[in-house]
Amino acid sequence: MSEAQDAIELHPQTLRIDEHLEKLEDEIDWLGRLTPTNIDAIWTGFKDSGFKKAPAFEYEALPDDLTDMRRELLSLHFHDFDSPMFEALLIEKQRELDRQIELVRFRDRPGFVLTSLDLFGNVSESLLAAARTIRDEVPVIDAGPRDADADAVIACGEEEMAAYRERSSEFRQKVVKNPNRGTQLVTIQGNLHVACDYEIERARIIPLLAHEIGTHSVTRHNGRLQPLRVLECGLADYDRMQEGLAVLAEYLCGYLPASRLRVLAARVEAAHMAVLDCEMPEIFATLYEDYKLDEHSAFHTALRAKRGGGLTKDAVYLRGIMEIMDYLANGGDFEILFVGKFALKQLHTLERLIDEGLLLKPDLLPRYLDDLDAMKRLDRVRTLDITQLYQESSES
Repeated sequence: MSEAQDAIELHPQTLRIDEHLEKLEDEIDWLGRLTPTNIDAIWTGFKDSGFKKAPAFEYEALPDDLTDMRRELLSLHFHDFDSPMFEALLIEKQRELDRQIELVRFRDRPGFVLTSLDLFGNVSESLLAAARTIRDEVPVIDAGPRDADADAVIACGEEEMAAYRERSSEFRQKVVKNPNRGTQLVTIQGNLHVACDYEIERARIIPLLAHEIGTHSVTRHNGRLQPLRVLECGLADYDRMQEGLAVLAEYLCGYLPASRLRVLAARVEAAHMAVLDCEMPEIFATLYEDYKLDEHSAFHTALRAKRGGGLTKDAVYLRGIMEIMDYLANGGDFEILFVGKFALKQLHTLERLIDEGLLLKPDLLPRYLDDLDAMKRLDRVRTLDITQLYQESSES
């Protein structure tokens, strides 16, 4: 525990509820339980069929104690808090965890899409319209060659982690080489996981590390140092802002290619089609033919949308970046967004708790904020339309 944490003493009841919610968040692990374990085999079978038939998704076995988890969650009693604002934030998180348990329980069963909509919301008409505007107006520019492999990404990732450790001795995140093929690049509990077969354009490494480490790892670190530890795993509905911040980091680092913005738009379309119960071949065809994604990108985007039976989470990326751009256009402060993992709707409450001495300002900020060019891009973002948020080549 940091000295700053020690200086803020919360009521034992607040700490007990906070600890329970954080523990249950890790145990539920809804995203891991909805990720197929046979992605490589799905790709091979799907490609061999001429992209007409997808093999069945295989998952890890569901835990036997989902009912016990839910009972433990709902048995928590909310009283004697340091602040009514803490109580409201933790009750909101309790409700979200209940929906996550239901999402896992309904995996590959009728009703899954409804639980996904309850947790992440539907694709609104305005969001779908924005995605299709990107499809129609953002140019199709071929991505550069995938000239960097997993080892190159891992080496850069370890350098980035070491740089953050120099800034804070309490920064604990690490890089993990994932032996499962096809799992790509992902941050899990603040640690960067790189698939053993991962390949990427070399110029994209630094922007993607800013996405994963500079956003997801840094905000998890800052949340862990807060008196309210649920800011480490995330307050309710934190995904939109996390993913919006992470995508914005790529632009601020000088290389958010047009193809990447088109992928984010395609994810919205794929989520919309999944809600309509479209099958993976139909979603793939739309992404490949209309959004001009390459075969691998169209496959992974379609697969993500069909996880569990139809997952709408991927629409949060475009929605999140648009919300943050609107916030910045209205003069919003950027650095406060790294105080932990939370939703924009909770920002005013968190600022009040900081002012009252019950929460801390961010311990770490992304390293790219040291770069004058990144700060100039941040100023530029405040005036851009979503269709302008890309770079045709690396600016770094």
